[in-house]
Amino acid sequence: MAEKRDYYEVLGVEKGADEATLKKAYRKLAKQYHPDMNPDNKEAEQKFKEVNEAYAVLSDSEKRAQYDQFGHAAFEAGGGGGGAGFGGFGDFGDIFSSFFGGGFGGFGGGDGMRRNGPMRGEDIGARISVTFEEAAFGVKREISYNRICHCPDCGGSGAAKGTQPETCTKCRGSGRMRVVQRLGGMQFQSETACDACRGSGKIIKTPCQNCNGKGLIRVTKKLEVSVPAGIDDGERIALRGQGNDGKNGGSAGDLIIQVMVKPHPIFERDGYHIYCEVPIPVTDAILGAEIEIPTLQGKMKYTIPEGTQPGTDFTVRGQGIPYVNNSNRRGDLIFRVNVEIPKGLSEEQKDQVRAFAGKCHEKNYGKKSGFFKRIFEKFN
Repeated sequence: MAEKRDYYEVLGVEKGADEATLKKAYRKLAKQYHPDMNPDNKEAEQKFKEVNEAYAVLSDSEKRAQYDQFGHAAFEAGGGGGGAGFGGFGDFGDIFSSFFGGGFGGFGGGDGMRRNGPMRGEDIGARISVTFEEAAFGVKREISYNRICHCPDCGGSGAAKGTQPETCTKCRGSGRMRVVQRLGGMQFQSETACDACRGSGKIIKTPCQNCNGKGLIRVTKKLEVSVPAGIDDGERIALRGQGNDGKNGGSAGDLIIQVMVKPHPIFERDGYHIYCEVPIPVTDAILGAEIEIPTLQGKMKYTIPEGTQPGTDFTVRGQGIPYVNNSNRRGDLIFRVNVEIPKGLSEEQKDQVRAFAGKCHEKNYGKKSGFFKRIFEKFN
């Protein structure tokens, strides 16, 4: 299995990068490797997953701190928890647990390892893809996913209809057994799962045929999800209690939906503001004009002043992305004019341009005259 690359290297940022730098790097790479931009490209798909994984960790302050300290081991089985030393009695107990299968004396897991107490169900992850406009204004989308539910035949008990699980007589329902062992002349006491009930504290003599005594079955569920207006690429929606059902009366987990926003052919997003370039003829830049500009809701008119320079930015208030949970407030649309120089002029048109240029004075070119003035001042 290939070794994972450093998350900072994946995003191309320094280790001390701030949140804004991380987000900017993530947006650039996510757009570059997005499946919609690279159909049937397995390498791009893998890089897209790698970029999302890196950003998911580094954008979370708690996960980032763990990663900075322990690296990838922080999120692997057993990683990030103990460090190099015996941080405390809990870690010391874990070492003896590897020998004896349970907690060490009074310091180990004990009640934390009981399997017959209420256990919360696992969270489930899912993804949905939406367009740029759907993310901006919200959309409802039906998804289908698999979850673990209580068996309807036995009500989650695991026992066949008309029967009930019985309390294990060996462990008296605790699910745990104390074991005493000697090592180097010392006596150690540990706990281990009861071998008769496998730690459940219950014995099922007649298992339910539908779930084979497990009490849980896998089902496919369809659910309508409301994607809120203003959600950004990579953000998550948590639907409480829609994950896997819990055991022994434990609550259900959550369904965590990651929203993937397809790139837009014109707009770029940064927070709640959107950006684009608008090409204009050189004559409009010289004389000023009422031009058409794109917005998320169609075209609109905008008047640019005479003498507009290439690369000038204009801001249209309230034409950006609605704020999440506050659709009355919106970001801005910032567009940059790209002055287009005409090509393929006829000789007559060129003569007209030359005549126009001959009638212009230095005062008409403020940047040019100022540029050369600074040069002459420097060398004279």
